[in-house]
Amino acid sequence: MADAIDRFMEEIEPYLIEQRRKRHRYPEIGFAEYVTTYELSVQLAGTEWALYFGTDLLKSDERMGVPDDQFLEQQERRALDYGVPGEFMQRMKGGHTGLAAVLDTGRPGPNFAYRFDIDALPIDEDATSQHVPAELAFRSQVPGMMHACGHDGHAAIGLGLARYLASEKDNLRGTYTILFQPAEEGGRGAKAIVEKGWLNHTDYFLSGHVGIHDLPSGTVAAATSRFLASSKLNATFTGKSAHSGLEPNAGRNALLAGASAALHLHGIARHKDGATRVNVGTFQAGTGRNIVADQALMEIETRGETNALDEYMQENALRILKASAAMHGVELEVEHMGRAVSADADLEFAKTVERACATSQLNIVPHLPIGASEDVTYMMERVRKQGGQATFMIFASPLPAGHHHPRFDYEEQALSAGLETLIRTTNHLLKEDGKHERVAD
Repeated sequence: MADAIDRFMEEIEPYLIEQRRKRHRYPEIGFAEYVTTYELSVQLAGTEWALYFGTDLLKSDERMGVPDDQFLEQQERRALDYGVPGEFMQRMKGGHTGLAAVLDTGRPGPNFAYRFDIDALPIDEDATSQHVPAELAFRSQVPGMMHACGHDGHAAIGLGLARYLASEKDNLRGTYTILFQPAEEGGRGAKAIVEKGWLNHTDYFLSGHVGIHDLPSGTVAAATSRFLASSKLNATFTGKSAHSGLEPNAGRNALLAGASAALHLHGIARHKDGATRVNVGTFQAGTGRNIVADQALMEIETRGETNALDEYMQENALRILKASAAMHGVELEVEHMGRAVSADADLEFAKTVERACATSQLNIVPHLPIGASEDVTYMMERVRKQGGQATFMIFASPLPAGHHHPRFDYEEQALSAGLETLIRTTNHLLKEDGKHERVAD
């Protein structure tokens, strides 16, 4: 016989799909998720959840890589045109996006927190019929932006969890906080939430990611290993322009400085102690073929299997950037745009997830490697330092194309698998916590 969770999952599935596709049609990149934040609040308005956003959610000066004012103002006008109320927009002005929803049962019990990232990527989505969102008419409607990493699904799972917890409020104890986080891409948003204090008293922290591994839907990793620490840098080279034919000797070529840096950055020796990465993602320089380039901008990232390994890559990257600038006689400015720290999987907590889902049809595996970076690690580390427990799961799915690709997609059954895992784990933890309380009494 189906239990209450099975019945809830059957009823909620159409809502998860609807919300995922709605988010997918209207993607927004980090710190510009104005419409997304508002529409999430609409879904939760008038319910048991208390909502917090703007500077109530984020410590403003802890945000990293905030887009420039011109871009933000453009996106704010777009959101107003979409229909976001002016009063709501005023609270988010200047890139203060994201939302926290809190359910306080009024009864003593543990503090639960859940994180769902909501930002998209600056990618043009594939429009061919082989791409399911295009075929089923929920492809991105925003030029140059796409949910190419599954965060549309994460937002939908968060809303589904909010519905479940609100419906069960009379049977719950403690406090439940759902964090809809802006600007995960580039490791820019989590730290501002952490430093605001949202996770200072959390007993159990649960989060996860759709996709990552090309496995059948319904496969869930109870914990994630091999998080890479990462640093995001913008390097600006400033030289002197000159006529390239008349007096090239009068110029100082920022383009050549940047090109030299790009080549040598990729030559940094990899470290014997673990995985290390470096990537020059963008390089923009020059204004014309007959002008010695006076400006060059590079967007760079480093990664390491540990914080120390990422620091090794970052130190060498800075050394090469400075040497390249000096070699061509140009000025260098380096801006730190984002960071994610490394974290270890908590395999003991993973066993809790396995026990919680033992009677379900889910295929729970102890852990899977992520092999990438995630700023959720800031949240996990804060919870652990305060004595709480934290895990980050993977809700696997067959993947027709990799993450951050114009044809990225996943099976929507993975959303149900993720939500069911979070619900069953929450109920199990609440039950076990209650047993401990009775023993203590």
